[in-house]
Amino acid sequence: MKFISADYVYPIATNPIKNGVVQIDRSGKIIALLNPEVDQINWENVEKYQGIICPGFVNTHCHLELSYLKGKVAENTQLHGFVSELMAIRDNYSDEERLEAIKKADEEMYNNGVVAIGDISNGASTFHQKEQSKIKYHTFVEVFGLDTKDSENIFNRAKLLQQKFNTASITPHAPYSLSSQLKNLVNQESDDLMTIHNQETASENELFKKGSGTLFNQLSKFSEEIKTWQPTDKNSLPSYLTSFSKQKRILLVHNTFTDKNDIDFAKNYSNNIYWCFCPNANQYIENTQPNYELFLDEKCTIGTDSLASNWSLSVLDELKTIHNRLKIGPKINS
Repeated sequence: MKFISADYVYPIATNPIKNGVVQIDRSGKIIALLNPEVDQINWENVEKYQGIICPGFVNTHCHLELSYLKGKVAENTQLHGFVSELMAIRDNYSDEERLEAIKKADEEMYNNGVVAIGDISNGASTFHQKEQSKIKYHTFVEVFGLDTKDSENIFNRAKLLQQKFNTASITPHAPYSLSSQLKNLVNQESDDLMTIHNQETASENELFKKGSGTLFNQLSKFSEEIKTWQPTDKNSLPSYLTSFSKQKRILLVHNTFTDKNDIDFAKNYSNNIYWCFCPNANQYIENTQPNYELFLDEKCTIGTDSLASNWSLSVLDELKTIHNRLKIGPKINS
């Protein structure tokens, strides 16, 4: 039996406990949480640490397979610039370099207290590391494609990839990168858990409102289909969310340019909406942050995005950034 304590212990659903004590059995299972104000404690048997003890972190949005691109993509390019740079250099690295980077990134997250991850995959390069990792992974097999004639092929390839990992869901990349047919396939044939990049750049809203902007111009280089795009005169979120069933649990990722009307629309449409923030990736790519004050009463989660768009894979670093942005309490240094 082992007892450990710190200045504060943060339980999951109650207030922090000053000088709380965590009781752990030989297998590492937590069997009790003791409060010195109400419980008798033999302090001679307690290992005492400075700082806090908290539950393991859940990184709800990561791209582990992009770990080999750490420091390779320029900062503050906005999304269209980030994607262009990534595509230009992504084939310059060997399988060995990619796999070694994946292994190191997985170890980095474990050492930073991450116990579970929602990870985006476009291939199977991360699957071996995930299977032997100390971290629990749920893989989101990402689909995208604007060519309506290729929708079934894209979805079928995703199903084959999904079958290679024990816990995986097929999910859309972003609202602007799927044909209506591919959205329908995801909605009708995938399970009830999905995630989608949402309003990560201002030009996403412009694309839906007016059918113009930097994102529209970039998509025009990849597909002729974008030229038939029909503007909705609305922001991105209210333009696409109803394409997916209310029963689906949907994790909306980034939300950098989401406003209160978007939030209200999502809440009125479904009770199964969750908001994921990757603040340091937002800073890396767009050099800006979501308006966190709008989300204080919403169901929120934290992600790190990938090492292609972040300096680390630490959930704690992300929380520090949000804390400092909200300007509550003293500023926390990284």
